Amino acid sequence: MTIRSARVIVTCPGRNLVTLKIETDQGVYGLGDATLNGREKSVVAYLEEHVIPVLIGRDAHRIEDIWQYLYKGAYWRRGPVTMSAIAAVDTALWDIKGKLAGLPIYQLLGGRCRDGVMVYCHANGTSIEDTLEVAQDYKSAGYKAIRLQCGVPGLDSTYGVSKDRMFYEPADNDLPTENVWDTPAYLRVVPELFKAGRDALGWDVHLLHDIHHRLTPIEAGRLGKDLEPYRPFWLEDATPAENQEAFRLIRHHTTTPLAVGEIFNTLWDCKDLIQNQLIDYIRATVVHAGGISHLRKIAQFADVFGVKTGCHGATDLSPVTMAAALHVDLSIPNFGIQEYMRHTDATYDVFPHGYRLSNGYMNVSDAPGLGVDIDEAKAAKYPYKRAYLPVNRLRDGTMFDW
Repeated sequence: MTIRSARVIVTCPGRNLVTLKIETDQGVYGLGDATLNGREKSVVAYLEEHVIPVLIGRDAHRIEDIWQYLYKGAYWRRGPVTMSAIAAVDTALWDIKGKLAGLPIYQLLGGRCRDGVMVYCHANGTSIEDTLEVAQDYKSAGYKAIRLQCGVPGLDSTYGVSKDRMFYEPADNDLPTENVWDTPAYLRVVPELFKAGRDALGWDVHLLHDIHHRLTPIEAGRLGKDLEPYRPFWLEDATPAENQEAFRLIRHHTTTPLAVGEIFNTLWDCKDLIQNQLIDYIRATVVHAGGISHLRKIAQFADVFGVKTGCHGATDLSPVTMAAALHVDLSIPNFGIQEYMRHTDATYDVFPHGYRLSNGYMNVSDAPGLGVDIDEAKAAKYPYKRAYLPVNRLRDGTMFDW
């Protein structure tokens, strides 16, 4: 069975999403997500100019061989553009294989390790009170895990706090929005948020928090220690992870669990963090870490060292990746938790899907393959719209991590 054609579909039903559609000579097609938030067109060009031409005529069954060809054959390995393109191909080929086998992908990966996938939602507000009001609604809806983010006093905007309580899309402007950051003010408010969170929500719900790479290791250690009485499920992206050894310093100062990896692209980005047990959860995701094939390799490596998964699942990935992540989550022994953010109704209209949420757990349908499709006629109604992620500066104007 050979690959007859492949093409890229770009649509913007509320945010830009990039989909690769691979078709075989037997008329079976598969979908892969290639969305790279704020840099979508770079992956489109990589696919159209460099990847699709070498796919035509290849055996669609040879998923691992094609993965190795695209990775090793490029010479310029790794990076978000390359790995997002490879992920799209890999996921689409798994989708095809599942359809041909008449099985959902998780069955091809060894079958279920669990009955459902625990997810966490995002509760945010401009104040602690607003955040906890939203969190109470999520708890009442059956969520077992809730991420808490609130505004920082004195700042006009704060990461994770949206204008719409139900939807959060940080890529908000045709040119980058410039935000202002104040670390001392942030370090004061987060312990207050978690103290109030435990008082309001009790101890039967997991509470999470995303730092978004904004602290030094010693600052992160201090925050983790301050939060220990409230038993956070994790602190996410405590410090920029280019220097993996930085997490050793955080470990020396707190027992709060650490999660990182949504911007990682390969196992090599997190190898030292995992094998030295400097983190508790690895957050790499299907779309940015080389697809289903490579994400499973990361999960298998992490399992050896007692590290669990906690895959990124924001709206900067499409329902194609959400479904792919759930198939992986169901099939691996060291699953921890899955991030889940709802897409717009328009997005779900473009991407008919079978996965579902019930009482804080996600599950896939037993449809063959991914269980997700794309309505190209509806996708065409939403043309690409350039949108940048924000940038961050300190109060004195110094560029900072967003």
